[in-house]
Amino acid sequence: MTLTHRLPTKLLAAALAFAAALAVFALASSRHSAAPSVAREPAFVPATSQSTDARIASLQATVRSAPKDPRGYAELAQAYLQKVRETGDASFYTRAGAVLQTARRLNPGSTDAVVVAGTLALARHDFSGAQTLAQRARRLAPALAAPYAVLVDSLIELGRYREAARALQRWVDIKPTLSSYARISYWRELHGDLAGASDALRAAISAGGDVAENGAYVQTLLGNLDLQRGRLHSADLAYRAALARFAGYVPAQAGLAKLAATRGDLAAATRRYRTVVERLPLPEYVVGLGETELAAGRASAARRDLALVGAEEKLLRAAGVDTDVDLALFEASHGSPARGVALARRAMATAPSVRSADALGWALTRAGQPRAGLRYARRALRLGSRDAMFLYHAAVAARGAGRVDLERTWLTRSLAANPRFSPLYAPKARRMLEALR
Repeated sequence: MTLTHRLPTKLLAAALAFAAALAVFALASSRHSAAPSVAREPAFVPATSQSTDARIASLQATVRSAPKDPRGYAELAQAYLQKVRETGDASFYTRAGAVLQTARRLNPGSTDAVVVAGTLALARHDFSGAQTLAQRARRLAPALAAPYAVLVDSLIELGRYREAARALQRWVDIKPTLSSYARISYWRELHGDLAGASDALRAAISAGGDVAENGAYVQTLLGNLDLQRGRLHSADLAYRAALARFAGYVPAQAGLAKLAATRGDLAAATRRYRTVVERLPLPEYVVGLGETELAAGRASAARRDLALVGAEEKLLRAAGVDTDVDLALFEASHGSPARGVALARRAMATAPSVRSADALGWALTRAGQPRAGLRYARRALRLGSRDAMFLYHAAVAARGAGRVDLERTWLTRSLAANPRFSPLYAPKARRMLEALR
């Protein structure tokens, strides 16, 4: 729940995308017979039927009874992070950080603690810090699979795609798991291979996870991909399968809200989004609700709900989470585009990914600088993404820059798979394309 600091030439960008595709195609042929010996997995990843709350209580008792053992603190920190995944309560990041400090004080060389610290850095969007911790964990235990999740995610968010491809290949060589297959899916999605991304998620579902939420998570990702591909019935099935795995799973419920909006039932979408926001008012869900209300002509309700975004962003920042990219997109669309530009430039400086490029391109365009926005829109699309919002943002920039050819191409692509990709922006995209005919 994403480029280099310098804009490459078209040839270099094409070569990079081709090399990346080759690397990922090779992932599917990896076999255990060719894999090196695998070191023991850290203590924090055993399969368990315990609820997360029960596991937290058990681990709290463990650290009280063995206060000098760093592994118990690392396990407890990981359980706190799992709790955030399930509830969105960012205060558990602070708790995780506190117990990790204890673990690393007791044993600075604890691989378990270093890996979980890297996971926490990722969750807080400190991608540079996460990459440093992942490399440290690899030096401590070169054959261990666990650090690769942190390493791959951080390299992707830092825009270091060739390095991420090599690390991802190595990870799958060591141990194909739900987590590694999920990263293969994301890699393929970034490069526009949505069918391949779906195949990888099905492999992740088959591999199974350590807790019920893990399976629900990948089922929800599969639903999101099906929705992006315009496969509405398949998306519905995937979201409901996620809810069957993990009752009340909020991301799956949000997926059903998006699905209702895609089907044109804005009243049902609003009801579902409101239920989601009442349970878990994360900015992405609040924005989804507000934009659905705007599409339904309920501007006053939308303004009231979108005002929640600022409050939630403050809570996330208080927990140490860097929200620059998401907040830049929000400000560009519904607040101050100038502030959006400042936030997106900061994001590009620290994490120059295609996500950051999209945010900066959109903010610049909305701030009245479409030619500058177009440069970053190209960077956002350089890997071959078929993300409808990336393409719509790029088309609006192209229109402002007087590039009708690019506007037509990108609008057509944004609407190709799912003509209702957004209740607010898809109708605008259709009107823009119609005006060009």
